[in-house]
This record gives sequence, C-alpha cells and structure tokens, in this order.
Amino acid sequence: MRKALILLLFMGISVIASAQNWETNIDKAKNRAALENKNIILVFSGSDWCIPCMRLEKNIWESADFISYSKEHFIMLRADFPKKKANALSKDQQADNDKLAETYNKDGLFPYVVILDKNGKIKGSTGYKNNTPAEYIALLHSIEKN
Repeated sequence: MRKALILLLFMGISVIASAQNWETNIDKAKNRAALENKNIILVFSGSDWCIPCMRLEKNIWESADFISYSKEHFIMLRADFPKKKANALSKDQQADNDKLAETYNKDGLFPYVVILDKNGKIKGSTGYKNNTPAEYIALLHSIEKN
C-alpha cells in the first residue's frame, strides 16, 4: 500500500513538472515574450464542450514532445470559454477572454490558434489538425515565417 502511494505521488509530481505553462493574461504573455524573445501561441478553446478543442488539448498541448518544445520556443496563452457553470471563470478572467476574442477571434472559431509576435501582432492562425505533435510544431513554424 505504501509503495503504491509513493508511486502515485511520484507520478503526480511528474505530471505537474511536465505540464504546459499557460498564461491567461495578454499583458503578462507579451511581457514574457519580449523578455524571452518568443512568439505567443494564443489558443481559443471551449474546454468543456468543444470536442476538437479537447482533442487538440490531449493530442498536442498535453503531449510531452510539444510541452518540451514549447517551453523553449513559445509563450502559451489560453482564452477558454467553458459553458458549464461548474467550470465558470472569474468575471475578470471572462472579461479578459472576451477582449481577446474581440481582438483576435471575431468569427468565434473553436478551437482557434493564433500565432502572435512578442508585441501581439498576428502572424497567422490555424485550428485543430489531426497531426502528431511534431507535425503541429512544423505547422506553427510555417505560419510564424509568413
């Protein structure tokens, strides 16, 4: 029993250590992007209702390959729009996300991935693709270069 508990604790720490580091505020993301000279990946998601959003989360954002790569190359910014009351955001966070949508996602697409430069200027966008993490990274880089 004790060994199982230690194993579970270790696995939990490993998951936390490898988790994606998401910003939820555009100003903080821009500051980090400027300091670290990185582009921003802004993700519009409906975490509790949008099936393609959930697939993108599981297959790309949570993959060890993408997490490792993104820590070195991108600032990750999430604008989530959950629908279930249990997952409701704070009023301030919802207001921030609404402002992001007004600026970067006027068509209300989900999932919607916008590549921004460190100043918040749009370089390009994409959505869910049934790709491997390596293929998705290559897609993001091809958009960055445009």
